Amino acid sequence: MIRRGLPRTSPALSRVFSQCLARRQEVLPTTNSPIVSKLGFFNSVSGDAKQIPTFRLLDGVGKPLDGAVLPEVDEKFARKLYESMQLLPTLDNVLNNVQRQGKISFYMTSHGEEATIIGSAAALENDDEVLGQYREMGVLLWRGFSIDKVMAQCFGNEEDTSGKGRQMPVHFGSPEHHFHTISSPLATQIPQAAGVAYALRRTPSRRARSIAACFFGEGAASEGDFHAGLMLASTIPSPALFIARNNGFAISTPSSEQYNGDGIASRGPGYGIDTVRVDGNDILAVISAVREGRRRCLEQGRAVLIEAMSYRVGHHSTSDDSFAYRARTEVEDRKRIDNPITRFRLFMESQGWWDADAEAEMKARLKADVMKSFKRAENMKRCELGELFTDVYGGEEPWNIKEQRQELTGLLRKYGEIWEPWRNELGKFKNKGQDLLKGNAP
Repeated sequence: MIRRGLPRTSPALSRVFSQCLARRQEVLPTTNSPIVSKLGFFNSVSGDAKQIPTFRLLDGVGKPLDGAVLPEVDEKFARKLYESMQLLPTLDNVLNNVQRQGKISFYMTSHGEEATIIGSAAALENDDEVLGQYREMGVLLWRGFSIDKVMAQCFGNEEDTSGKGRQMPVHFGSPEHHFHTISSPLATQIPQAAGVAYALRRTPSRRARSIAACFFGEGAASEGDFHAGLMLASTIPSPALFIARNNGFAISTPSSEQYNGDGIASRGPGYGIDTVRVDGNDILAVISAVREGRRRCLEQGRAVLIEAMSYRVGHHSTSDDSFAYRARTEVEDRKRIDNPITRFRLFMESQGWWDADAEAEMKARLKADVMKSFKRAENMKRCELGELFTDVYGGEEPWNIKEQRQELTGLLRKYGEIWEPWRNELGKFKNKGQDLLKGNAP
């Protein structure tokens, strides 16, 4: 007779089998998550969830918090920080007014975010690769990009080294300063930064000394490119430092309507990325956070996410009127109560490094420097018209660029002298388009 069913086993063997099965069930195959028998959902938005804290060193009037460990800052360094912060609104005020006068086509200010931008720039090394969004002009200025070059780019004149007049204003780029050219499409720099960081990791001469620092706003973090970039930097580990400027608004959309979680910082742990939230109006806290983030990028060879909390005091751009979607009194209160420049000035005064006379001298000097550069740039010619077609592709020039050059040349020969709008416009270019007209195009 054949006996059906399970074979008999000894009690001891059954106990061993049960113990092995229990150990296997303690941890599932694809995670180290502990096993529980009680059903429970979690949500970072729920009231009982712990909110991510914000790192700060100086209070609203520039006094160190109890227990705060300040970064090493001497008087010379502090003065450079402060003057760099003050240069941004000086440039912003002039160029914003210049756009309103119709002398340039577009502009974006960094009002209210000076501490985030300058503090980050000061904490990075000058040969770290920077991929910015469009409020990071201060990083370039910190690295030695001149006011003349800023004006040249915004006016698109013959000294524009960023793009030879072919880019919108505030779309800077400078290989010399390791600053990748800004592009208008939102968030494209985030996956690019992951790729740049991976290239640095694979370059022996830079692997242990350079990172890729990527700036973007909290609105850009709503784009798919944000997740693509963090996923790439997480799964193919690379030294990418992601710096999210959470200034409260994505154009006209407040941050409260952009996400339902705990800001941008809450997304970092999901990608296995070291994350910190910092008071973006406290320049010393920004310096400490970015320095430590950079150190972790290099030592671990992995990405880091920093969320800098700030407030966009200015309009989104010259194409925006922010008072259509927020109260003017709200903006004025922010300027007065939590001004990053004022906070650091009060700290410097408490150290005996600054006073009213130094303030007056600096503001007058910066305004004079900016106005001198503006008047110079305003009267300069644009690049030669033929530069429109150069540097578009590497290697041999393709047929479509040759065809476009020939078409424009033909139109210039037909209308350039007899149609007044074209004649006036040609007068703004170096050589008045003669570099094309003297060519071989029909």
